[in-house]
Amino acid sequence: MILLEAGADPGPILAAYDPRYVVADGEVRERDAAPAELHPDLRLLLSTSGSTGSPKLVRLTGRNLLANAAAIAEYLGLGPGERAIASLPLPYSYGLSVLHSHLYAGASVAFTPHSIIRREFWDDVRRHEATSFAGVPYAYAMLERIGMRDMDLPSLRTMTQAGGRLDPEVALRYARRVRFFVMYGQTEATARISYVPPQRLPEKPGSIGIPVPGGRLTVDGGELVYEGPNVMLGYARTRADLARGDEQGGVLRTGDLGHADDDGFFYVTGRAKRIAKVYGQRINLDEVEAAVDGPAAAVGGDDRIDVYAEREADARALAARFRLPPRAIRVHAVERLPVKPSGKVDYALLADG
Repeated sequence: MILLEAGADPGPILAAYDPRYVVADGEVRERDAAPAELHPDLRLLLSTSGSTGSPKLVRLTGRNLLANAAAIAEYLGLGPGERAIASLPLPYSYGLSVLHSHLYAGASVAFTPHSIIRREFWDDVRRHEATSFAGVPYAYAMLERIGMRDMDLPSLRTMTQAGGRLDPEVALRYARRVRFFVMYGQTEATARISYVPPQRLPEKPGSIGIPVPGGRLTVDGGELVYEGPNVMLGYARTRADLARGDEQGGVLRTGDLGHADDDGFFYVTGRAKRIAKVYGQRINLDEVEAAVDGPAAAVGGDDRIDVYAEREADARALAARFRLPPRAIRVHAVERLPVKPSGKVDYALLADG
């Protein structure tokens, strides 16, 4: 099964995988396609970004899905009395993991058609007595704008965050009101790799935490490496790849650079592919974004970094901070950063201009 975002162009997926059946708007349509040869353990295909623009998909097994749901349910302490509000799209591994972990624990999920910035969304939180909310960093930026922390939401007792780095100060603000879990993961690990226990959040600002139950994190050559039963079989790019077996052996090189402290808490310092070479210097684009006050996205080009910021930012000050010539950084003011359905920043759209 392949999950696609509602309203997205299915063309690339149809061309690459030629599925026999397509389900849309509650209807099943049979196509003129021969049955595909599938690996017996394959159960689900997901995009790494939660979108449908690329036919590159992650191959997941039933064991992957069960192990991920069980680990999340354990460290969140989920039980029949919990009810999440569906705030993320299901084709995004984070959103799907919320559903799976709650069903695994005998809990429930309330669905709403409204955006998190609409009053009706929070009316539904109250009406359904939702106990938890999940969001990516950009979602929390939106919550800050609408004053969510001042809302009367008596049933809400847990909030979780994954999908990128959240300003530690923002995390601590929410932690004063609810149990707040900072988490780290990748679709290649079915969603979750690590988490910060809420009671350790004040002393571990910026940390991605400790491995989820059943998992193991190490650092090899500066790169974070995860091992666990939730690691994918491998990638698929064409129909023929669906017959392939386990190419990972339970080991995932995350592509993230990082380190661990003396207490076994891990930190991400950057993305290996998010390094730009500008005027002979290697610049971590994640660090550039962190240096901007407010939501921002940095894209590396030829001897220049373009920074898109929702608040005023000083290009010369940024260049000086990273010891670059003033012309090496250009700041573009935007009202809103473009985001994918998952809520993550759409860097590809920014790079295309």
